Order: sequence, then structure tokens, then C-alpha cells
Amino acid sequence: MILLLDIGNTHTHLGLANESGVRKQANIKTALWRSSEATGPILRFVGKARIRGVALCSVVPAVTGHAVTLAQEELCVTALELSPRTIKGVGINYPQPNRIGPDRLANAVALRHHFGTPSVAVAFGTALAFDVVDANGDYVGGIIAPGLAAMTDYLHDKTALLPRITIQETSSVIGKSTREAMLIGAVHGYRGLVRELITELKRELKCRRLPVVATGGYAELIAAKLPEITAVEPKLTLEGLRLTWLAHAAPLK
Repeated sequence: MILLLDIGNTHTHLGLANESGVRKQANIKTALWRSSEATGPILRFVGKARIRGVALCSVVPAVTGHAVTLAQEELCVTALELSPRTIKGVGINYPQPNRIGPDRLANAVALRHHFGTPSVAVAFGTALAFDVVDANGDYVGGIIAPGLAAMTDYLHDKTALLPRITIQETSSVIGKSTREAMLIGAVHGYRGLVRELITELKRELKCRRLPVVATGGYAELIAAKLPEITAVEPKLTLEGLRLTWLAHAAPLK
């Protein structure tokens, strides 16, 4: 088995995988790395599995070293960090490859492998990130917008009367309370944002049919009434890490 670590700003997504796929998944708070409290939950997650190696991507540079140390000192294995230098399975056509978030590269690897080209991944995380693989099989860039929670939290933090809300589906587009009005603006408005960006991407890529794969915390909620999204894959980033490891390593057992 291999341990997969997708280290995001808020959560670190853990995965255990073999040659067939991601077999187990869990999340921990990324803040645990900074307080040296991540090791225990990760070792409990691994359990009795025999770990052959660690594949990771991190958008939090201050944490990356802790993950490498955990692999080397606690699990006694090599850590493969996904980057433009280690990526396999997708090309890069981008002016500054080192500026690409490694989680976005992982999404691109899984996207091309499972959905072909051209195709687009939409990650609903702290930020909303679109990643584009073109007809040549190259990662060519994408789009970044504020995440859904970031937008609603900002309204609460910067106003005196707007509450903090829990994102959920709404049954109407006319709010009968402040909370309902905020939910409508967030959920329906966000779908409008995503729909328009997909329309523009189809125009840019000159294709009528475009696989659009959603991943991340709010993927299922937003995709539920957005037919432009063709698939929801919660483990897309972990799958990209798994495929990258397999491209570098001997067969797993």
C-alpha cells in the first residue's frame, strides 16, 4: 500500500491506495502539522497496512517538510512530492510551471487518465479552482475564484448583522429571512458563476462536449443542479497522486 497526502490550506486529505485504486480515505486538520499533532492520527489511519511509500502534494510549504519527515522517520519509506519535475501522465504548457499548485497537477493527471482530453477539473475547496487539460494532453492553466465558504465567511466577518451560515440547498430563490437570502446568493449564485465559466472554457477550447469533473467539499452540492458538471470525483486529487506514484515505482502488493 502507499500513503497519499493531499495537504491543503484547511484540511489534509489522507488516502491508502494500491494498484487498483484509493481504498481508504480520511481528513485531518492541516493545523495539526504545525503543532506536531498530525503523526498520531496518520499512524492510526495507516493501522497495520504495510506502507511501500508516500506520495504527497502540498500547497502549504511550511508543512511539506513535516510530511517528508513523517515518511522517512515514522514509516521508514521514501516520500515522492508531486511537482512539475516529478509529474508523469500529463504534459505542461504553462509559462511558469513552478507556480502551479501541486494539487492542481494531481487533478490534471487523474483527469487525463480517466476522462481523456480536453477536460476540466473543478475543485471546490478554500478556493474555487478550474484546471484545464487541452486536446494535446497538456495542463494549460485554469481559473481561480474565492471558495464558497470564503465568500460567506467574508460577509459575516465584514458586516454587523449578517450571520455565519452552513451551506445547504435552498428550495426558493426568494429569501424570507437573512439566512435564506444569504444561502440563495451563495448556492444559486455560485452555480451561475460555475456555469458561465464552463461556457467560456468550451468556447476557448472550441469544443461542444467537455468533460467537467468536480471534486472537493461542496462538489456534490453544487453539481446536483448543474448539468454542465459531468462527474463528481471526491478522490480526484488522491487518484492523481496514486497514478503519479505508480508511474515512478515498481508494482505494489
